[in-house]
Amino acid sequence: MVEAIGNPARPLVLLVEDEPALLTMLRYNLEKQGFRVDEASDGQEALAHVAETMPDIVLLDWMLPGLSGIEVCRQLRRRPATRDLPVIMVTARTEDQDAVRGLNTGADDYITKPFNMEALLARMRALLRRSNTVPAKGRLEFQGIVMDLAAHRAERNGRKLLLGPTEFRLLEFFLQHPRRVFSREELLDAVWGAEIHVEPRTVDVHIRRLRKTINAEGEADMVRTVRAAGYALDTEDA
Repeated sequence: MVEAIGNPARPLVLLVEDEPALLTMLRYNLEKQGFRVDEASDGQEALAHVAETMPDIVLLDWMLPGLSGIEVCRQLRRRPATRDLPVIMVTARTEDQDAVRGLNTGADDYITKPFNMEALLARMRALLRRSNTVPAKGRLEFQGIVMDLAAHRAERNGRKLLLGPTEFRLLEFFLQHPRRVFSREELLDAVWGAEIHVEPRTVDVHIRRLRKTINAEGEADMVRTVRAAGYALDTEDA
């Protein structure tokens, strides 16, 4: 039996595939395992999706109309924001040199069609664990915001941030996933815990407190509100 993903924030996977039947099958199985799923049917569309909403992992078909999967992967690796984005290349090619070429382009893993869904999920879980691991006593940084987890301190542009416990956990979670948009329910699960009953509007209260603390006069608002979707650690012009 396939093990369900345990990430309370429900990882977002971008499926880049031009075969409708395979796309439908993958979406069904991934959503069943707790993933949120975004889709693209060609390379240009895939790059546009990544620029708009950063996924946690990409399943990238090699043979795509227009821009190939290899070129998509190459472009993702050139960009600082997506340099470490986990990418699994999915292809009908079976030659060893093809696998080497895909990995040399920057793919983290490679799986050939037809594939076993359990094997694919196992590889995805391994990549997500590796990419989402943040040292318990580490340091998180984004756009001038620095959080020292060992000292339990945070600052922006050298200015100390006096955060309450909940705002600290909220900022820590955002720093672990910059530019990712999270719904109120996802933030509740990730920051408060699924076992604690808290009203979704509570998130809005703590977001306001977080904004008040991290945004000084003249500084850009670092918490972006996405209408009907949620919040992200980002700026409108980032």
